[in-house]
Amino acid sequence: MNAPTPKRVGKYHLVLEKTGAMRLDADVFASERIPVERGALDQLADAACLPGAARVLATPDIHIGYGVPIGAVVAAEDFISPAAVGYDINCGMRLLTTSREAVGVDVRSLARQIRGVVPLGEGKSNVRLSRKGTQRVLERGIGGLLDSIENEMHQFPDGEILRSLDLDEERTLLEKVERRGSLPGNPGAVPDRAKERGQPQVGTLGGGNHFIELQRVDRVEEDEVARAWGIHAGQFVVMIHSGSRGLGHEVGGHYMKTASKYDRQQGIKVPNSNLSILPLDSRPGKDYQGAMNAAANYAFANRAMMAVLVKGVIRRFLGRVEVETVYDVAHNLAAQERHHHREWMVHRKGATRAFPAERMANTPFADWGQPVLVPGSMGTASWLLRGIPEGEITLFSTNHGAGRVLSRKAARGRRRGRRGKIVVPGAISDREFESSMAGVHLICEDPRSIKEEAPAAYKDIDAVIDTVIGAKMAAPVARMVPLAVLKG
Repeated sequence: MNAPTPKRVGKYHLVLEKTGAMRLDADVFASERIPVERGALDQLADAACLPGAARVLATPDIHIGYGVPIGAVVAAEDFISPAAVGYDINCGMRLLTTSREAVGVDVRSLARQIRGVVPLGEGKSNVRLSRKGTQRVLERGIGGLLDSIENEMHQFPDGEILRSLDLDEERTLLEKVERRGSLPGNPGAVPDRAKERGQPQVGTLGGGNHFIELQRVDRVEEDEVARAWGIHAGQFVVMIHSGSRGLGHEVGGHYMKTASKYDRQQGIKVPNSNLSILPLDSRPGKDYQGAMNAAANYAFANRAMMAVLVKGVIRRFLGRVEVETVYDVAHNLAAQERHHHREWMVHRKGATRAFPAERMANTPFADWGQPVLVPGSMGTASWLLRGIPEGEITLFSTNHGAGRVLSRKAARGRRRGRRGKIVVPGAISDREFESSMAGVHLICEDPRSIKEEAPAAYKDIDAVIDTVIGAKMAAPVARMVPLAVLKG
């Protein structure tokens, strides 16, 4: 539907007031510095039309997605929506710290060595799990992966790194992964094609906005929290951004079609077929939950494997150096949560959970709240935040990045054929792109499409974080800047 004109009710808060088929208001958290597409507001208004919607909101990185916008949070009383999770289930972040200062680290050479063990780009393979190993990962996530490494090490690449791997140490790191890197997955609900695509892809980065970034901690905002998490200014750290690869894409696409067909058959009225829903107690609704969780487990395992390989390269390259995990956090997930004394299925699409301290009991983060990792666009800053009680205003959710302002096609231009002559120039010139990446070493698998991820294609991350802080969605802990970026 056409969204109503947003009404500003605060410096960082807009409201789409209930009108037409909307069942409730929709909130948008964005300052006047944040551009918001009209089409993204229309999609948010559509989400507010869904039967059973309990709360609908958008974080400041809101932009057009499939069905609902990226940067949307949809709380539901009795349904789950595959489109409100998206194709890249549990696309997420992991932050690694080191005991080295960034000054003096040869990031160019280190980045090249990382590329040698982590394949970049779409369709790449790395670790080929056995069928039993795939089953373990889909059922138990990182724990299943570690069992597979222990039982099937002969099948894994780069034996030098894996031979030096301390499996007990890796198991202790589960405390520093959202939901301990394991959800109740149902491999039986995962399509066979998804399993086929996922079996050889553990430990691969993928394309699009996924990256491995070598960073320097630019500044610390909360000294006590940063010390507790092993963060200090000038430190050399690594951020990994990837998801469930082809397996998650297949799961998402399969169940979006399933939901659309189910709604037509059952006469469930939704704003459009791209935003179909499944009742939580229906057979396909339960199947999707199990398949989504299995894909999320795969994504946790994928990032964990990349972290193992990156950690091994760092230690091989820099010698005796401590490498620690700060946190691994998911985007693109739906989960049952209690808010305002009610149980809701909370969908976060292009949004990140940001629980306060009281919801992190019995974890290493019970004193300060959950770490929240928010990457900027390629070549710009990234942020480490923490969940705070005031974040209830957004159901303890923040943005998952900066958010696009240019489509991929608009940013890169259009060619005649895959490798042909440019027929429509991109909005970002080669000179502008090179200038925006000054001082950052770039390794990319596809130079022809890299401008899709240029800084100018995204919102200003610091303006976005200003909204997060100002709206009290989360509190800032540290800001990191890139030294080298590996992209698909």
